[in-house]
Amino acid sequence: MKAVLDRLEQRILKRINYLEKDFAAIRAGRANPAVLDKLTIDYYGAPTPVNQIAAVSVTEARTLTIQPWDASALKLVEKAILTSDIGINPQNDGKLIRLIFPPLTEDRRKEIAKEIGKMAEETKVSVRNVRRDAIDDIKELKKNNEITEDDQKLGEKKVQEITDKYIKNIETMAEKKQKEIMEI
Repeated sequence: MKAVLDRLEQRILKRINYLEKDFAAIRAGRANPAVLDKLTIDYYGAPTPVNQIAAVSVTEARTLTIQPWDASALKLVEKAILTSDIGINPQNDGKLIRLIFPPLTEDRRKEIAKEIGKMAEETKVSVRNVRRDAIDDIKELKKNNEITEDDQKLGEKKVQEITDKYIKNIETMAEKKQKEIMEI
């Protein structure tokens, strides 16, 4: 039964880590290098993340600079930013690219906060699906007479406790990110 609980926790943590990455990529009106995490360019025939071919730094609260180590990659990075869903026009001065993040409007902030809530809810649903799988595994152990009925009840209770703990964690993460977005 310990294996079932360990697998449950690993699968839940995987979903939470994915949610954290998604939250980090959400633009909050401040320069955040994480918005480029999903951005790759075709560099010498291989899809390469921008942060592996360029120095990415926050120079001011709302300005992100990208300075490729190879000057020939500058145009590729600019093109990747333009075709991405970041929503910011890059400013290329021949040596580096500047991304200036505009302040978010109140409507856009509310829209992003709703999106965050939706992402959190989807993650909670996937965590509940993992819980259901774990409970099914415990019932299977009981059916095969590998554990007693008391162990089954105890296992299901532990699965629920673990699930509740991580659901609360997801809600806290979402509230924190929504609060960050709503700040001016």
